[in-house]
Amino acid sequence: MKKSLIALAVLAASGVAMAQSSVTVFGIVDVGVGHVSAADSVTGVTQSGNSSSRLGFRGVEDLGGGLKAGFWLEGAISPDEGTGAGGGASGPGFEFKRRSTVNLTGGFGEVRLGRELTAGYLDTSSYDPSGQVGIAAVQGLATSRVSNGLSYRTPNLGGFSGFLHYGFGEVAGDNSANRYVGASVSYKNGPLSVSLATDKLNGATSAAASRKTWSLGASYDLGVVKPALMYLNNKNSDDSNKYNVLMLAATAPVGPGSLWASFTRYDVKATDSDSNALAIGYTYNLSKRTALYGIFAHLSNDDAAVRTLAAGGLSTVAPLAGDNVNGYQVGIRHAF
Repeated sequence: MKKSLIALAVLAASGVAMAQSSVTVFGIVDVGVGHVSAADSVTGVTQSGNSSSRLGFRGVEDLGGGLKAGFWLEGAISPDEGTGAGGGASGPGFEFKRRSTVNLTGGFGEVRLGRELTAGYLDTSSYDPSGQVGIAAVQGLATSRVSNGLSYRTPNLGGFSGFLHYGFGEVAGDNSANRYVGASVSYKNGPLSVSLATDKLNGATSAAASRKTWSLGASYDLGVVKPALMYLNNKNSDDSNKYNVLMLAATAPVGPGSLWASFTRYDVKATDSDSNALAIGYTYNLSKRTALYGIFAHLSNDDAAVRTLAAGGLSTVAPLAGDNVNGYQVGIRHAF
């Protein structure tokens, strides 16, 4: 009888512990058909046209007193070929390169350690209606992910929030090489959303030029349509690689989905390598987890520009200088 009571007590304690923690398996599979044409053309099965295909595991444990611990392990998948390419991973094997972090969260905000999206990229890139994926994704934005990182997010303070991010370069004898530093501040309250970010990624050696960016994103939801803009300024510390990116976009609810359109201007300093891009897309929601989508994009290059469109899963079409590039993707996305 005594042993039975002890066993019941152990099971009860175990049940309480399990109720205070959870682990979730999640993912997205996004596959379609696409085409890109310039001087040459390519057609085939594409992936991640609407959302990045991925597989991940995340968990949280309630430590009491408002403090929680958690982890997030997430890797890209390329379902058109069944590899683990994407998010910084070249494949074919699966890697947790989209995100691999452990965190503590409380009234003070959140602290993370590991690999994740950067402060210079995360908030401002979110104003791209393509979701920064697929054939219409805005190009040339800030460094998207860094490894060996330490980050801090403030709690929401009346709509305001901040994000500080530091990535250790981990180069022996050269502490500044490969080092990343970024910060952003956002205001998101009701229909208005504004984000400002800046970052710096050092070169592979202390003598190499570092990349510096600052960016601004904003949107206002009018109900019938949500206009948005995104601006980025990029230059190296030696004043090379100077360019600006300006995107204007609008998204509107249409039927059981949303229709969006965008115009992007790539303004390259010192060379005649500017480009303009137009894109339109529609997402038709079959359910909360499954959607059909279609995207068309047109890229107009100036005389010296060789910018192209990229559809995941297709070989890259390399245009001749000044060529126009056209492309489309149609597909299905399922989240679990």
